[in-house]
Amino acid sequence: MKRIIGVSLALAVSAALLVLFPTSKHGLPVVHAQSGCSVATLTGNYGFIQPAGFITPGHAVKGAEVPWQLAGIMAFDGAGDVSASYSGAINGTVFTNQTASGTYAVNSDCTGSLSFTSGDAAGYTANMAIIGGGAELFGVSTGTGDTASFDAKKQ
Repeated sequence: MKRIIGVSLALAVSAALLVLFPTSKHGLPVVHAQSGCSVATLTGNYGFIQPAGFITPGHAVKGAEVPWQLAGIMAFDGAGDVSASYSGAINGTVFTNQTASGTYAVNSDCTGSLSFTSGDAAGYTANMAIIGGGAELFGVSTGTGDTASFDAKKQ
């Protein structure tokens, strides 16, 4: 009797785990894409860091890459406009009080892009993934001569 109860309990727990944490045919957890995002998903200020990446001076396709990194604030207006205020360093040269503005787009699958069109970062472009309904952004530079990513968290 104890054995039947034990087996029944083990089966019930296993079934509950499969319902709560479904797996693929390879035994890996199933990850569902976030959906339902729009430009309105991104509103307000986001603190961001672009950890050490690399850039070719003048964004040339050829040439020696030098390290660069940034930290600052990006502000999204919920309607497709973005601005930034940041400081950073390129190959050891520090710069402060930098600003930029531009536009951003968001797809329903919570991916998107941004492009700074004016200011100190004019010409910078990136692709993004929106995390947690807009609580965080992961991004990667898509510009010629740039190798960098960023992480931005809503303040």
